[in-house]
Amino acid sequence: MSDDKELKEIITTSQPQIDAETSTIPQNQFKNEDQNNSSSNQEPNATIKFLLFPINQIVTFAFPISIQMNDLKKKISSELKMEPSNLKFSLTNEMQTYLEDDSKKLWEYGAEANGIFQIKVESIDQKAYPLKPYEPKEKFQSPDVITVQVDLGNNQLKEIIVEIERASNRKPFLGGYRNRQTSTEFLNASTQTKRPQKLDNGIQKFCRDTQTIVSNHVKLQTRQDMSTQMTKPGVFVSRIEDRLLTPKPYQTAEQRLSIIEKNVVIIQKYFRRWLAKRKFNLLKLAYEQRVAWEKDKENQRIKDIESRRQNDINRRLKPRTRDDFEILYAALEKWRLEEIEKINATKTGASRKAALAMLVDQEAELIATIERYKIEANKENKDKNIQILLEKMSQPKIWKAKDGSTTELDTPYNIRARELKDIYNSLNMNFLTQDERLDVLLTLKHTVKEHDCKLTQEIIALIDREADLLMRGIKEENLVGLRKRIVSLFLQYIKTPQFNPSAARHLKVPQDINEKIESFYCSTCQRYLASTEFQISSSSSKVGKCRSCRNLENLALKRVDYTKFKFMLTRIQQEEQSYNTYSRICFLLTERDIQYMFETIWNSQSILSSNNDIYQLHFVRWKKDEEWSPWNTVLLTLDEAESHLKLTNLDLSYGDQFVKKIKQKHVMARNYFNKLPNISEYLTRKQSQDDFRLPSLTGIKI
Repeated sequence: MSDDKELKEIITTSQPQIDAETSTIPQNQFKNEDQNNSSSNQEPNATIKFLLFPINQIVTFAFPISIQMNDLKKKISSELKMEPSNLKFSLTNEMQTYLEDDSKKLWEYGAEANGIFQIKVESIDQKAYPLKPYEPKEKFQSPDVITVQVDLGNNQLKEIIVEIERASNRKPFLGGYRNRQTSTEFLNASTQTKRPQKLDNGIQKFCRDTQTIVSNHVKLQTRQDMSTQMTKPGVFVSRIEDRLLTPKPYQTAEQRLSIIEKNVVIIQKYFRRWLAKRKFNLLKLAYEQRVAWEKDKENQRIKDIESRRQNDINRRLKPRTRDDFEILYAALEKWRLEEIEKINATKTGASRKAALAMLVDQEAELIATIERYKIEANKENKDKNIQILLEKMSQPKIWKAKDGSTTELDTPYNIRARELKDIYNSLNMNFLTQDERLDVLLTLKHTVKEHDCKLTQEIIALIDREADLLMRGIKEENLVGLRKRIVSLFLQYIKTPQFNPSAARHLKVPQDINEKIESFYCSTCQRYLASTEFQISSSSSKVGKCRSCRNLENLALKRVDYTKFKFMLTRIQQEEQSYNTYSRICFLLTERDIQYMFETIWNSQSILSSNNDIYQLHFVRWKKDEEWSPWNTVLLTLDEAESHLKLTNLDLSYGDQFVKKIKQKHVMARNYFNKLPNISEYLTRKQSQDDFRLPSLTGIKI
């Protein structure tokens, strides 16, 4: 029946099996019931539907119509796991007759053979003895009574009640087979349906005479006569098809066995040759694949080195980022030290002083050239950053579903930001006609007119001035400064949250005056800056200098190239993210910490192969199951790191002296980074309190 109906009907067996441990009915009663089954099978049954009130559940059983009400109540009570005295049985007619006389039989209350009879069951006290829903046992899934629809033709269906007969004995073992590979056993089975008995026609078929055969030996003559003929006087027989057979020497059993053994040896020899040839071909193919793989890997390594060298040259010729200028200043410092070493080795006295003075002049010229490149790069980066900011402001909200599809939602804020971005890009377009330029200025004027303030008034005044000059025929070269002022003021208009609400999410300075910003004082530039502008090392005890002052100090004095150490730190963090183990320590380190580990602790080379190519080296976990940390790492090449992660027992894979050497370096790292465990515990504790914000913690920026 469907789930949306109020009543649920459950058809179960009429003689359910109840375990001796959980049953409340004595075992003797079940023995009597089993004995009476043979006699009750001959009596007609009736389908009894019990309506469990007030849960409105219908449970169907099949009982003989001659069963007494006392036995019927006991069986239903055992199925519902309640005492018979706590249940009330009544008929579902208008008079609602209660079945109180237990000595009466079922047919006396109106039950008919092969008919359907309904009885209402309820508890005498629903609060004290609640009537729970009936749950049939899982092992009796099939019902005792089923309804079958028979198609009579002409779209007529007839419902017939069919009783299912269950076998009381255990099925015999009929044999089977077992799968040798999976050890799964398959047993032969038989159906429980009895075979139809054939009618007896009076002929005796199963007797000794019909199952035995009496054999008789009779000699017969063949129907075809055969004869032979040979040449004789008067008769000629052709000899064309005759064959001359010569008997061979007699062969004993030992001789035949020796011949068979000789042939077997020959067959084995050729078969083993085929096996050896096949194995050789497989080894040859594996060797060729290995050689090809090594060759491809070597070519890839050479290609990576060449690509990295070409990229380094391009970054030096066209520097655009801060890392590019760090590379230039590092190369300048390297060149300066080499020149000083040459001068000290070849010259002395006044000539040495003159050469050093010329070297200082050359260095100053190179620094001025680098600074010119930096000014050009700042201009290009400024335009790119403005476009990136405008693109972020105008992006819609995006949700990603479980099936991988995305949903985008445009809000009034990002629609407004997109309109302002289009106007800004139109203002920066060149080679526009006079009408097109006036159209852009008119659109800008209508946009800023929505808000009346000093900024918008100044923008409108500049727009009117440019429009007037355009109408007078002034050349565009003379309007460059005016247009830059308009673009600059309009960009300020876009960054104002009152005019563009989407800008509030992308401003460094919060618009809410009540929002607290953690700031620190930089003694070098003498400014109070946000905590994110300070890069704190794990071994430092105070805030120190800000990022810009540190970079300026590095370019002026040390001129160290930190890009390669940033590359190593990024690779470590990406690998830790792939483990999904919530590693923290690697995200608290800076490139200066990686530099100390690389140069001081691990001597700038692989501990196995002494390879010093920093782009081929990697800090990998020493123990794979533990979190990465300076005291749980080892410096290896990429190939060595891949092989190291496949090891299961490090003490058996490496020698004792090598393991002691690694542990000694781990002790050095633990002593230097002794504050990292406390910081990691603090971050874990803060995250458990849902107040974890890493950028505001002592100025650490990741």
